[in-house]
Amino acid sequence: MTSRLAFLTGNGTSRWRPLVAIAVVIAILALWPLVAPNPYMLSVGVIVLYHAVLATSWNVMGGFTGYISIGHAAFFGVGAYGTGLLVIHTGMNFLLATLIAAIGTAILTIPVGMAALRVRGASFVIVTIALVLVLLLVFQSMGSVTGGSDGLVVPRPFPDLLRPEHHRVFFFLFLGLLTLCLLVWTFIDRSRFGAALKSVREDEDKAESLGSPTAALKLTAFVISAGLTAICGGFYAVWFGDLDPVFQFDIVLCSTIVLMALFGGNRYLFGPLLGAIVVSGAEEYFVLNFGDTQFHLIALGLLLAIVVLFLPDGVLTGIAQLIARLRPQAASISELSAGELADQRAGREADAPEGGSGAADARDATKGAPRE
Repeated sequence: MTSRLAFLTGNGTSRWRPLVAIAVVIAILALWPLVAPNPYMLSVGVIVLYHAVLATSWNVMGGFTGYISIGHAAFFGVGAYGTGLLVIHTGMNFLLATLIAAIGTAILTIPVGMAALRVRGASFVIVTIALVLVLLLVFQSMGSVTGGSDGLVVPRPFPDLLRPEHHRVFFFLFLGLLTLCLLVWTFIDRSRFGAALKSVREDEDKAESLGSPTAALKLTAFVISAGLTAICGGFYAVWFGDLDPVFQFDIVLCSTIVLMALFGGNRYLFGPLLGAIVVSGAEEYFVLNFGDTQFHLIALGLLLAIVVLFLPDGVLTGIAQLIARLRPQAASISELSAGELADQRAGREADAPEGGSGAADARDATKGAPRE
């Protein structure tokens, strides 16, 4: 009976709507290997997907709590190096290595989060940047373990595949990981946990005064976000096959992740994905056409400034606001009724005989209930 009522009232439909949307979007993205004109464009698809995973993972923290972390490249790098070292020294399957590295990263994130989340605003941003820089120096100095600036070569999990087939396999692996991230985001968004996180985003002091355990909420979101980011790092390690601390713990990568989420709209399910498609695609275009001129960094900086100044809530929010403005606005019911009633009353008083039914109609109109 309850399920039938939910179906009739539309609650069941709204509950399944995000899952259907995720299935449709993933199905459309899965067509890219079939239409990609060459192996390079297929590799661009892999890059866009892993950026989408990073932005969606970041959005578990940034979108729900409002805390802007510029340090998620730290978790990406730890996950990548953890997976690479496990594969090299133990020979275990890369999926198991990635899972172990992600769990280890999540555990290490707990004390880091307990310290970093004690501050807010610009102070939190500075702490997360410091985390990336510290790990960069640590991994560079541990050359005997991490390879340092010489890099760490990670064996390919499918050595018999040609490079295009290798890209195709990891395209679908990253697509599966993106699906997982979207499902996690949707589950949190529709749960009490997500509602509590949103209260932290809107007014943390008020939420805390009402008894909400804000510290535990923020830490949980931080750990989940870090774990998903570490999985992405592990996949990247075995896909790319060459790790360097300068690129794994990169401040530019941190800024790009934030830009992708903010560009699309960090309060929307597909906002980070849209941002990844636009930002990552544009970055690859500039790199391909302008080479090592670093022009892509200038373009990213300008795009970030435009987003902050003109689209602070993201492109999807801007589109929704534009549609609302273009949609014809209905006049106020009370104003419209008052005008109609005044016209009806004036016409009836002019046409009706004295003491007749027109007087009664006028009285009814005055009461706001004209008779048909």
